[in-house]
Amino acid sequence: MSYRISGFADRCDVNKETIRYYEKKKLLQEPSRTNSGYRIYSEDDVKRVGFIKRMQELGFSLNEIYKLLGVVDKDEIRCQDMFEFVSKKEEEVKKQIEDLKRIERMLKDLKKRCPDEKELHECPIIEALIED
Repeated sequence: MSYRISGFADRCDVNKETIRYYEKKKLLQEPSRTNSGYRIYSEDDVKRVGFIKRMQELGFSLNEIYKLLGVVDKDEIRCQDMFEFVSKKEEEVKKQIEDLKRIERMLKDLKKRCPDEKELHECPIIEALIED
C-alpha cells in the first residue's frame, strides 16, 4: 500500500509538518515521488514513524532516535550496537530516577517545615530555600 503525505500523516497519527520535519532531520528517507511530484510513502515508512513515536514515548530525543535508527539500518553488528545503545540509555534513566527521588525528598522536607498556620507572613519554606 502507498500513501501521499496527507494519508500517510493520518495513518501515522501525526501532521504533515511532522513528516516533513522527520525528513529534514533524516529520520525518514526521502520518499519516492509521482510524475506530478507528490511524495509517496510505504507501509515500511508507517512502521518507521511508529517506531520513532514509540521511542519518543520512552523518553528518547530525536537526536538519540536518529542514532538509534542508524543502528537499526546497519546490517553488520546491529545487535551489539543496539545493546550498547540501550544500556547507555538505561544508565541515564537510572540517574534521572535518582535525581527525581532526591528532589522528592527535598520537597517532603520543605513541606514538613510548614506550620499548621498557613496564613503566616513569614513562610518557612521560602526561608529554607533562601538559606540553602
